Amino acid sequence: MFRRHLASALEAAAAANSVVMLTGPRQSGKTTLVRSLFPHHGYVSLERPDLRLRAAEDPAGLLASSDRLVLDEIQRVPDLLSYIQVLVDEDARPGRFILTGSQNVLLMESVSQTLAGRTAFLRLYPLSLRELHGRPPLDVERLDQPAVASAGPRQQAPNPWQTLVRGFYPRIHDRNLVAEEWLADYARAYVERDLREVAQVEDLRSFDRFLRLAAARTGQELNLTALASDAGVAQQTARRWLSALEIGYLATTLPPHHANFRKRLRKRPRLHFLDTGLVCYLLGIRDAAMLANHPLRGAIFESFVVAEFIKSFAAMRRDAPLYFWRDATGHEIDILIDAGERLLPVEVKSGQTVAPDAFGHLTWWTSLPANPNRGGVLVHGGAERYAHKGFQVLPWFLG
Repeated sequence: MFRRHLASALEAAAAANSVVMLTGPRQSGKTTLVRSLFPHHGYVSLERPDLRLRAAEDPAGLLASSDRLVLDEIQRVPDLLSYIQVLVDEDARPGRFILTGSQNVLLMESVSQTLAGRTAFLRLYPLSLRELHGRPPLDVERLDQPAVASAGPRQQAPNPWQTLVRGFYPRIHDRNLVAEEWLADYARAYVERDLREVAQVEDLRSFDRFLRLAAARTGQELNLTALASDAGVAQQTARRWLSALEIGYLATTLPPHHANFRKRLRKRPRLHFLDTGLVCYLLGIRDAAMLANHPLRGAIFESFVVAEFIKSFAAMRRDAPLYFWRDATGHEIDILIDAGERLLPVEVKSGQTVAPDAFGHLTWWTSLPANPNRGGVLVHGGAERYAHKGFQVLPWFLG
C-alpha cells in the first residue's frame, strides 16, 4: 500500500472533529486510507444495495451498529446526514464518524445544510508522483528555492511518457494492471454511470463525445461555445456536463489571475483534466511512444504539473491557489501560484532539453514595470535541475 501524504492531516482532523468528510474521485484510495487509519471503526459501504436499503429504512439502527463508524460513499444515502447531526449534537466526541464520498459540490451542499461547523473536509486525489515513489510531499510555494543536496540516488520513473500514459490511480500501480484496460473499465463504470447521473444525461453517445472533446482541450483555454458546438449540444448542456466533471474530480478549471500589469487580460479559464492516464485513454493514446509524439503532448504534460500542484495543496488541507495569466497580445504564464505575499510564475515545457527562448514569457512577465514579482520556475520534460538567470529549471519529476 502507498503511503499517502494526506494521512497525517486526516488523523489530526479525526482527533479534533466529530465528523470528518473525505472526498475525491472514485478509486483514488479513500476506502483503503480510512480503513487503514481507523481499523477499530465499524465499516459500512453504502455501495451495497442491502446496506443502502437498511440505511433508508432504519437509519438510526444502522448508525447505532457501532460506537464509531466509517460510512463509505455517503452521497448514496444523503438523508443519513440529518441523523448524524442529531447524534453529534448529543455526543461530540472526536472521530465518531468518518465519511467518504465521490462527489464534490453536490455532496458539500448536502453537508453544509446539516453538518455545518461540525465537520472537517479533506480531499484525496489519485497518487501524486512523489507518493508513487515514496518521496516526501512537494512544497509548491518554494519551488523557486535552490535545491538542497540529498544523500543517496534520486528515484524516478523510467521516462515521463510511460508514467503519464499509465496515470496515477492507485490500483493500476498497486496490482501492476494494464492501464488501458483498467481505465476503459473505469470510464464505463464511473464516467458512464455516476457522471451520467449527476449531469442528467439522456443521450449517452453525446455525453461520450463531449467527454472526449473536452479531454482534447486539456491544458487549453476553455471556449465553452466552441466545445458545445463541436459536441452538438446546447451551451447550457455543455456547462452542466462540464460541472459534472468538476463535481466528480475528473477535471478543473484554472481562472485567469486578475493582476493587470500592462495589457487587457483574457478572461476565459483554462481546462485541466486531473489524471493524464484517463486523458490518454479518452484520446486513444495507448502507449508512451504515442504520447511522446502526440500533438497534445505539451498540453497533457502541463495538466500533469497542475494536478501535482493541486494534490500537494490538498495534502495540506488547502485549496490550490493556482491561476494562469495571459494578455490580449499573446503573452502568457502557464501557472501562477498565489503565495499571498507574492506570485510565483511557472512555465511548463514538455521537451527534454530547454531551448534558449523557453524563458521568454518568464523574462517578459517579471520585467513588467508594474510587476513587483521576481524569479520563477520552468518545468521541463528532461531530468536536469539547474538555475538560469534568476529562474529555477526543474525536471519533470519536480525533484
